[in-house]
Amino acid sequence: MMSRPRPRRFPARSAHRPAARKAERAAPPAVPPRPALVLAHPALLAAALVAAACIAFSVTYRIQDTDFWQHLLVGKAIWGMRAVPRVNLWTWPAWGLPDVNYAWGFEVLVWPFWRLGGVPGLFLWRWGTTLLAFALLWAAARRMGARDFAPLLVLVWFALVYRQRSQVRPETLVAVLLALEIWILETWRRRPRVPRGALDPLLGLPLLLLVWANVHLSASFGLALVGIHLLAAHVGPARHDPDVRAGRRRLWGAALAALACTLVNPFGIRALAQPLEYFAVWRHELIYQSIVELRPVTWAANLRNGLPVLVVAWPLLLLWRARAAGLDLVEALACVLFTALGLSSHRFLGFYAVAAAPYVARDLAAWVHARRWPAWTAPPARRALLAGAACVTLGIPEWSLPAPRSGVGIEPTTVPAQACDFIAATGVRGRGFNPFEYGGYLLWRFWPDRTRLPFLDIHQTGSREDRRLYAEAFLGRAGWRAADGRHRFDYVLLPREQAPGTRLLDDLDADSSFALVFADDVAALFVRRSGALAALADSAAYRVLPAGHEGVDRVAEAALTDSALRGRVTAELERRIASSARNASASMAAAWFAALDGHETEARRHLERAVEVDPWLLGVHFRLGTLALAGGRPDQARREFRRELALDPRNQLVRDTLAALEARRAR
Repeated sequence: MMSRPRPRRFPARSAHRPAARKAERAAPPAVPPRPALVLAHPALLAAALVAAACIAFSVTYRIQDTDFWQHLLVGKAIWGMRAVPRVNLWTWPAWGLPDVNYAWGFEVLVWPFWRLGGVPGLFLWRWGTTLLAFALLWAAARRMGARDFAPLLVLVWFALVYRQRSQVRPETLVAVLLALEIWILETWRRRPRVPRGALDPLLGLPLLLLVWANVHLSASFGLALVGIHLLAAHVGPARHDPDVRAGRRRLWGAALAALACTLVNPFGIRALAQPLEYFAVWRHELIYQSIVELRPVTWAANLRNGLPVLVVAWPLLLLWRARAAGLDLVEALACVLFTALGLSSHRFLGFYAVAAAPYVARDLAAWVHARRWPAWTAPPARRALLAGAACVTLGIPEWSLPAPRSGVGIEPTTVPAQACDFIAATGVRGRGFNPFEYGGYLLWRFWPDRTRLPFLDIHQTGSREDRRLYAEAFLGRAGWRAADGRHRFDYVLLPREQAPGTRLLDDLDADSSFALVFADDVAALFVRRSGALAALADSAAYRVLPAGHEGVDRVAEAALTDSALRGRVTAELERRIASSARNASASMAAAWFAALDGHETEARRHLERAVEVDPWLLGVHFRLGTLALAGGRPDQARREFRRELALDPRNQLVRDTLAALEARRAR
C-alpha cells in the first residue's frame, strides 16, 4: 500500500511580506548584547592608558613651526604692559597702525609655560591640550553610547591626523574648546530637559565662545556647530516633543548669548570680520596662495596616517547607522562642514580630526557591536589587549617617518639663530627684509629695538601693496627691484633653502648693491654696500662664495680646473665653517675640495664634522665610504654605505656600490 505524500507546508502569506523582508535586511544581525563597561573597569582603564600614551607620543616630535616665537614674545609683552596692544608694535613698515591680534588670549596663557619650563614647558602645553581634547572627545562618544574599546582606537587614529597641527599654536587650545563644545551639545541632546536642581550644560556655551573669540579667529566654527544643532532640533522627528521644545528654547538662548560673547574682545567686530575678509579678499593675494598650509590637503603626505580611509569611512559609517537606526542630522551636517573645511586647507585638518572623532567612534562602536565575534573575545581583558595592540600598530607607520623627528626639542634648522648672533655682534640694523616665517624669531631676538624689527611677521601684517611686493620679490629680479626701490632695504635675511619657483638668493648674489656677509645651512645675510652698513660690507663680504644654489654649482665647477680659485673657495669655506655651528654643507664642500687635492685625512675630518652637525645629511656617509674604499678599508666602506642607505633607501648608486662590494667579498 502506497503511502500518501505529506503535504508541503507553506508559510502564511502576509500582505506586508516584502516590507518585512526589507526590514530584516536593514536591521543589524541579532547579537547577544555585551554589557557596557563602566569607566572604572580595569580593562577599559588599561586600554585607555595605552591609547593616551599613543596620542601623547604622536605629538612628541621636535617643534618645526616658527610662529610660536612671536606668540611667546607678544605674551611676554602683554604680561609686561598689563594691556593688550591695539596698534602694531611688531613690524617696521606698519608700526603704530591699528592692529587686530586675535590670538592674544592664547599668548597670555602660553607665555608662563615657557617662562617656567622653557622647551619642556611648551611640550607640557602640547601634551596637556592634546590629551584634554581627546579625553573630552572620548567623554562625548561615551555620552552618545560608545562605551566599549572601539572608540579608543578611533581616537588614536584621528590623533595621527591631528598631530601635524599640534605645534604650539592657538589651534591647540581651540581643539580643547571644540571638543568641549561637542560634549556640551551632545549632553544637551541626550537630556534636553534639565532635571530640577541639575546644572544646565548649555550655560557653558557663552563662556566657551567668549574664550574662543579671544584666542583664535575660528570662533565662527563654534557658532556654526551650534547652528547645526538648532537646525536639527527644528526638523528632527522629535521636534514636537515637549522636552525637545523646552530644550530648543534653551539652546536658542545659549546661542544668542554665545554670539554676543564673541563680540567681547579688545578688537570688537573687527576680530570676527577677519575670516570674512580673508575669504573675500586676502586669499586671492599671491602671498597667501604661496603658503603651503593654506592649500588643499596633499594626499601623498597623509597616506601613513590613514586620512584617505577616514575621509571615506565617516560618511559610510554615517549611512550604515542611518539605515540601522535613522539619520543623525547633526552628524550628517557636521560631516559635510568639517570634511569640506579639512580638505580645502591643510590648516583646517585639526578641526576635521577633532570634529569627526566622537561621531566616528560612536558609529564604529555600533558597527562592532552588531557583528558576531569569536567567543574567546568576550572577556574584557582580552578585548583590552586587542585594543591596545591595535592602537600601537596603527601608529607605527606614521611614527616611523624620518620627519618630523621624534623627541623633545626645537628643530634647529627652522630658525636663523647664528645669523641673528651675527646681526647682534656686528651692529646690523635698519630696514630689513625677511620671509614672514622668520618674523617671529626676529621679534623674539630683538624686540623692542625698532631698528631691527621684521618687514613682515607671522600674520603677514602690512599693506596689500607691501604683501604684493614681498611675494613678487621672490619670483624674479624685477619683483625684487620693485620692492627694494620702494623701501631701500639695509639688509636682507633669507633661508638657504629656496621654495620651488623662487630665486631671490641667486638674484641677490647677482645684485651689486648687496654683499653676502654671513651664510650657514639655515640662513644667509646680505647687507647694502652703501649707507650705514658699507664698512661691514667691505670687511665681511664673501668674495667668491655665493649663497644661491645656482652660484654655488657654478663656482664649484669652475674650481675643478682652477687651482687658484679652489684655494680661495677653500679659505672662504673654512671661514664659513668657523662662523656657525650649523654648517654641515660647507664641511661637505670643503671635504670634496680636500679630496681633489689628495688630502684624505683633511677630507675625512670635514666629513666627520658634517655628520656631527647633521646626522641626517644625505651624501655624507657615501663620501666617507668612498674615502674608506679608496684607502683600502672595505669593511668600513660597507658600514658607511649601509648608513647612507638607511637615510636614503632609494639611492640606487649607493645600493649598486654596496652590492658590488658584497659580491667581491663573497668571491
